[in-house]
Amino acid sequence: MASPLAERVAATIRRHDLIPSAGEAACLVSGGADSTCLWHVLGALGYRVSAVHVNHGLRGDESEEDARFCAERMDADIVAHVGARLAPPMTEAELRDNRYRLTAGIGLRATGHTASDQVETVLYRLVSSGSTKAIKVRREDGVVRPLLELWHEDTVRYCEEHELAYRLDSSNAETKRGLIREEILPLLRRLHPGADRNLLALADERSRLPRELERTLVELLATADGTKSADLGHGVRAVREYGDVRLEGSVRFGPWRIESARPGLVVRTRRPGDRLAGRSKKVQDVLVDAKVPRAARDTWPMVVSGDDVVMVPGIAEAPGWEDAVRAWKDPET
Repeated sequence: MASPLAERVAATIRRHDLIPSAGEAACLVSGGADSTCLWHVLGALGYRVSAVHVNHGLRGDESEEDARFCAERMDADIVAHVGARLAPPMTEAELRDNRYRLTAGIGLRATGHTASDQVETVLYRLVSSGSTKAIKVRREDGVVRPLLELWHEDTVRYCEEHELAYRLDSSNAETKRGLIREEILPLLRRLHPGADRNLLALADERSRLPRELERTLVELLATADGTKSADLGHGVRAVREYGDVRLEGSVRFGPWRIESARPGLVVRTRRPGDRLAGRSKKVQDVLVDAKVPRAARDTWPMVVSGDDVVMVPGIAEAPGWEDAVRAWKDPET
């Protein structure tokens, strides 16, 4: 039976489709608690796991000991980055990019980034560039981060519970991340105990509006006098009439575009018992009669007013709704 932490990692992998079932992944390991936990938990979940350690050689004997530890404990392949020792001091970003470059071509790679790393990244980018661009759970080059919903404390606890030895990087405190971790975040926690989770929330793109859209809505809502409208893009317009705001325009639902001037409409998929308003026939039978393939029925859009299905796009409309809603398939799809 998998541990609770392993179950959380498995859920993240499934949610973001990071690693194929029983698939193979190469863990990029440093010897620290995060990557050690990653290597062990992926193996416990039944994946075919290998390990790769990139030795930049920047800390002399300590770097060599890290490499030896990863080779002995995780049977890691060691990639020596000789250029890092000969070139001028490299930034953390440059070292990271080189790790990915040096390990390209070995298949799916997984790193031990956690929510703690996410918080540090968001805070650094907020200060350095005014953005809150987050660590991606999957990079465009296929690198995946299965631990991104765990905290560093979780990986340390996992290693201790499973009696897994791990290394500590003495140079961490000297880096920009070390400054954030050792000095800035503790001060922010003194200001508010929820500082870490509040910073982490900034990493969730789903919780934020694009800046331009946010600015448009702020201007629209700045007063409740009279009537004002604003184009929100993608065929959607916001209209404020005194204290009320409504959205008008078209919405995309799969290959369909649907629009209506009537307020309060919802587009969703079918539900058991759905009937077309004003008719006795079930939506299920309407789809069957229209020869909609079984596989497509559960994703076919329904336009709903309250609890009433008023349109099955491309197939049928409820009485009185014939000209109230327009629906068409986007030719681009």
